[in-house]
Formats: sequence, structure tokens, C-alpha cells
Amino acid sequence: MERMMTFDELKAAVANGTIDTVLVCIIDMQGRLMGKRFVARHFVDSAYEETHCCDYLLATDLEMATPDGYASTSWESGYGDYVMKPDLATLRPVPWLEGTALVLCDVLDHHSHEPVPHAPRAVLKRQIARLADMGLSPVMATELEFFLFEKSYDEIRKSGFRDLQPISGYNEDYHIFQTTKEEAVMRPLRNHLVAMGVPVENTKGEAEAGQEELNIRYADALSCADHHTLAKHAVKEIAWQNGHAATFLSKWDHRRVGSSSHIHQSLWHDGGNAFQDAGAKLGMSDLMRNYIAGLIKYTPDIMVFLAPYVNSYKRFAKGTFAPTKSVWSVDNRTAGYRLCGDGTAAVRVECRIGGSDFNPYLALAAQLAAGIAGIEEKLELADPTTGDVYNAAEAPDIPNTLRAATECLRGSAMLKSALGEDVTAHYVRCAEWEQEEFDRIVTDWEVARGFERA
Repeated sequence: MERMMTFDELKAAVANGTIDTVLVCIIDMQGRLMGKRFVARHFVDSAYEETHCCDYLLATDLEMATPDGYASTSWESGYGDYVMKPDLATLRPVPWLEGTALVLCDVLDHHSHEPVPHAPRAVLKRQIARLADMGLSPVMATELEFFLFEKSYDEIRKSGFRDLQPISGYNEDYHIFQTTKEEAVMRPLRNHLVAMGVPVENTKGEAEAGQEELNIRYADALSCADHHTLAKHAVKEIAWQNGHAATFLSKWDHRRVGSSSHIHQSLWHDGGNAFQDAGAKLGMSDLMRNYIAGLIKYTPDIMVFLAPYVNSYKRFAKGTFAPTKSVWSVDNRTAGYRLCGDGTAAVRVECRIGGSDFNPYLALAAQLAAGIAGIEEKLELADPTTGDVYNAAEAPDIPNTLRAATECLRGSAMLKSALGEDVTAHYVRCAEWEQEEFDRIVTDWEVARGFERA
């Protein structure tokens, strides 16, 4: 049974000794859980109101380095505090950790107690509020793809991340026998997530050896991002508990397909799908057509939020089910945007561009911002592209490097208006730093290629 937890239930569980630890977490720029482990008694007595964290947590990279160039915080400003404000509506047990519950927090300014605008949850909430002003609410779902490996994180790290062996030996797309071998990880993953209130629908083998897909039921946009983040965290912890490693790197080996995270989306009004017009072609309302036109027009602007790392762009390759063109089509997996459920009440659009490495709050917010722009500008939607979109010469290419995507983000008037200029500049700096860090590194490929022959 899906199960969240009320604050009164938490207090009762603390009183009877069932819960002794509460994880109090924010989401960082990379989409990871950061926070503190509270003695549960202290949390229910006082810390449920608020606690604090260093403001550098929203200005670091994957290595927790402190790059310069952020306006929000720096060594010069002394790296002060943010307020972590628990959202008690997100309170839930963590079934795979004994005696543990978890709550997600919003991030507030220490002095004003106003939301920190570049905090990922706040970025998404702003777009949800814009839609609410239009009488609309976004309903979204994400698919999580990842790889499982034979060895543990520690073993892989100590080996220098070499000789990586997936948990299985061959392509396991929809393969029941092969995925049976992986149930030691995947069965507890499904069941524990459902037990903590994440509405998992299914898991399946994906199109490569050791590649998995986790599908979660659609929800309101904020819950969707929360579910995605909790599920990604659970994958890593449950794999680790079973002596394996999992990666959400978009492309961990150039000889294998990458991992994506598709985003299904629709807008609802008065309890019904506002994307549906039963009398229109394909069942698509004018609102839906405007929205998809916005997604297509502004794909370059939002690309950093769908593919945030240098490695992310290695995934976009012809013939791999990863799109290379920003067009839409009807139930066609070679396009950047796929119309699903045409002619039905479930009509929706699937963005196939995003990689498994994105931050769901930022990716969903960027999709909504682009779609809203399409509605506000009343953009006309071109006819769907048919056939093999990889070979559609007239179709616009998506940006194919982080460097190109960063420049599109830097120049985006749409995102400066939708997210705020300061927020846009914050994530431009984040992308710049990723590129700068990559550019200074000498890779194994360069050494092997040129050591003798150059």
C-alpha cells in the first residue's frame, strides 16, 4: 500500500520507538538529497519548524567544490546560512533504513524567510504558480533509466572506474528471465518505494546489458519531481545495500546506449485534460498545440536543464533511441517530442531529450516555461514529422554540446522572464563551471590516442 506519514503519526512512532531518525533534506543543483540526520525526538520537539544549512549547497558542483562566479554566495560573502523549512506534506518512512523517516525541505533566505529563487524546488514552484494563474495545473511523469553493475561503488572506485561490468551479460529489453536475475535489487526497490508513498507502476529491462527502467505513475508536477528524486536516491542506496553499484550517468561507455529520463506531460483544467479536444485532429486541443510549439521553439534555450553535463551530450547519437532533432511526431521514438495517447482522454506529449542525469525540478520547470511561452505567444504547431527523424534534413538539431547549450541559456530572453534573470545567470554559471572543469582535464582517450603516434 502507498503510505505517506502525517506529523501526528511520526510523533506516535517516535514515542513508541518505531522511528528514531529523521532525514531532513533539501535538493541541490544536481538533484541530490543533502541535509542532516536528526534524532527523531529532537525533530518532533522543535526542528520540524526549521533548521539551517550552509548556502554553498546551492553553489557547488558534483565534487562539492566551491566555484567562483556565483552572485548568491562566495568566499567574499562568507558562505552564510539558508533556512531549511520542512514541508511536512512530504513526510514519509524510509523502509530500507531501520527506524528512519524522511522529509523534504524548501530553502529560505535566512534573513527574510523568503524562498531562495534558484533552489530547484522553488524554480519548479514558480512555473506551477504561473500555470495556476492561468487556471491550469501540470500533470507529469518521468521514466528513470539507469545501469546496475556487478561490483560495489567502493570496488569500482578503487579500480579507477575501469573494467566496468554490468550486472547482466546481454540486452535485456523487456526480458523477464534476465531481469529475474536482478530481482535482489529491483524487487525491494519497487516495494520499498511504494511503501514510502512513491507510486511505482513497474520496472523493466532496458535496451542494454544491465540497464533498468523504473516507471512511476503520473502526478502533479511537484510530486512528480519529488518522486523522481526519492526514487533515484533509493536506487543507489538499495543497490549499495546489495553489494552493487548503480549509475545515472547518461553515457558511461561509448559502445553502449545511454540512459534517458523521458518526461510525460499534460495540463489539466477543472479535473480534466486540457490537452484533449475530442473533435480535433488527433484529439489535440489548441492549447496543446501551442504548448508543444513552445517546447520545440525553446528546446535550445532549455537544453542545459535537460542535459546538464559534458557527458550528457555523448548520448545523442543516431540509431540509439536518443533524439537528435527538436520536432514532434505521432508515437515515433526517433523524435525529440512524441505524441502519446492520440485520440484518447490520456493524450499527452513525451519529451525524449532529457538524460538520466538531469535534476527533475529544473527539467520539469524548463519544460513548463517553454510550454507556457508557446501558449502566451499562441505559437502555431507545424505538422508532425514522420518516418526516421534522424534522417529528417529539415528538422532542427538540438544543441550537441554543453558549450553550445550554455550559450543558448545565456541568451534566452524567455527563461530570463520565466525564471528570473538572477536564476538564469546562476545556472549559466553552473554550466560554465562544468565545461571549465572538463576542459582542464587530460582524458585517457587523448593519452592513448596520441602518446606514441602524435
